[in-house]
Amino acid sequence: MGHPYRIREIAAQACLSEATVDRVLNRRGGVRDSTVQEVRQAIEDLDRQRSQVRLAGRTFLIDIVMEAPRRFSSAVRKALEAELPSLRPAVIRSRFHFRETCTTQDLVDTLDRIAARGSQGVVLKAPDRPEVSAAVARLVRRGIPVVTLVTDLPTSRRLAYVGIDNRAAGATAAYLIGQWLGDRPGNVLITLSSGSFRGEEEREMGFRSAMRQTQPQRALVDITESGGLDDRLRELALDALRDDPGIVAVYSIGGGNLATADAFEALGRPCAVFVAHDLDDDNLRLLRDRRLSAVLHHDLGQDMRRVCHVIMQAQGALPGPVVSWPAGIQVVTPFNVPGPAPHH
Repeated sequence: MGHPYRIREIAAQACLSEATVDRVLNRRGGVRDSTVQEVRQAIEDLDRQRSQVRLAGRTFLIDIVMEAPRRFSSAVRKALEAELPSLRPAVIRSRFHFRETCTTQDLVDTLDRIAARGSQGVVLKAPDRPEVSAAVARLVRRGIPVVTLVTDLPTSRRLAYVGIDNRAAGATAAYLIGQWLGDRPGNVLITLSSGSFRGEEEREMGFRSAMRQTQPQRALVDITESGGLDDRLRELALDALRDDPGIVAVYSIGGGNLATADAFEALGRPCAVFVAHDLDDDNLRLLRDRRLSAVLHHDLGQDMRRVCHVIMQAQGALPGPVVSWPAGIQVVTPFNVPGPAPHH
């Protein structure tokens, strides 16, 4: 576990005591395997951010707390770290608290540990539950600003929301499905990871409202509480398709799209239209293989840059009022994927 960092730096990055980090580094035993992994992860994070650590300028240590599938949390990490050079001369140091699934109490405990240890800002993707909002309030009372990402906690004391207008995104999905299906009969499968995420709920509300107005003849079939995890979603999708032979299209709100596409193929069923969110690695592959019709995309890098600006504003390092405004929605097909041209 070689590294050039002081124990104090690693302890701050890992949210552990210096004594615990020293015990791990010197292999003295008496620590859990998970604690050893936290120290390893902290060193890896410091390695990736090393160029920023050396910069002159004010340093902001922020915490990113997310309940999300690994494919999305990895995309957030990459997007943030890609934006770090553009934030110079400010230096952003980030600690990541990512879980694919966790209880509300786990999330609350994580936020309370951050409140006790201190931070200059928390970026949060979490279910909209009273216990989470109460933990946000405790952070704010400690002078720690909270910015919600992708899914909002509108009744909490968060400082700002950064992400797309989720209702508009849902309505856009309904429009695309209606245009592509035309007069073809059939029902639509809606997949969510959890009804507790406000962003997913708003996407569903926008979708249902637009469908009622423009395609009231189509039945909408829900899959929820999959966590966006492939194994769970694959089983739920297979069950839904077996129960309803009329399903011909999908609006994926919560991810897990490889699993959904595999379920259609396992049953020999065509999927005429498949609209999803986010350009993660899975969705890029599905787009290029023509298994997704379109992805509703917004610039995650721009989101992370905005998050950092809000935190710097809250700390008095940047001028201007803190405001929330939705990111633009881009409809991405296999022919307009951002970045290098796709290979076919």
